[in-house]
Amino acid sequence: MSTHSNHPYHLVDYSPWPLTGAIGTLTLVTGLVKWFHEFNFSLIIIGYIITLLTMYQWWRDICREGTLQGKHTILVHKGLRWGMILFIISEVFFFLSFFWAFFHSSLSPNIEIGSMWPPMGIIPFNPFQIPLLNTIILISSGITVTWAHHAMMENNYSQMTQGLFITICLGIYFTILQAYEYIEAPFTIADSVYGSTFFMATGFHGLHVIIGTMFLSICLIRHINNHFSNNHHFGFEAAAWYWHFVDVIWLFLYISIYWWGN
Repeated sequence: MSTHSNHPYHLVDYSPWPLTGAIGTLTLVTGLVKWFHEFNFSLIIIGYIITLLTMYQWWRDICREGTLQGKHTILVHKGLRWGMILFIISEVFFFLSFFWAFFHSSLSPNIEIGSMWPPMGIIPFNPFQIPLLNTIILISSGITVTWAHHAMMENNYSQMTQGLFITICLGIYFTILQAYEYIEAPFTIADSVYGSTFFMATGFHGLHVIIGTMFLSICLIRHINNHFSNNHHFGFEAAAWYWHFVDVIWLFLYISIYWWGN
């Protein structure tokens, strides 16, 4: 069958991965419910396996289309860029809802929480301990991912590898420190609106850090396999955009929830 086309668009081939992804997600969510109620991990493990296998194979196919098959033309790249920009805008509004809830509750605390903020009985985190360290880590990771991007533009293979590897390590370090902070937290998600807004906002940010770390890890593997060049590397550029978004959101979280809200 001929692979030649008379248009610059990418009409995707039939793929089983949306279906297996939906099955994996359904199994995962059902497994979460089962874990919450029965403390049984069996279904959630199956859900994770299906989801991870789908992710691997779907990403493999997209990498193949964008590099070996050359289906990501200039026009397709333009569409991908706009898609990523709109996705990040949607993420901004997602976090805006958490900030709205936080400021709505903190600027005018009601009588049920003692008419004070933080609410009566809540011992907040010291913003100059782990939160400040995590801020330094994320700002540093933003610098290293920018270094990697500039190295890519200059065809500097080794510095690109170093910058990406350091960024991934910093992302993992941030996640470990946040997990430690959660374990040592003197309050829970059930402790008034403070606990709810704190854990929802910082928890979803932590999830985005994990996703961004995976995103950059895939880019590092692709870079080692010579999938990128200085004029064809949108996969990495999208990951860098996403990582900068994660950095900026954390700065707002640190200033408002950890420092001002303290």
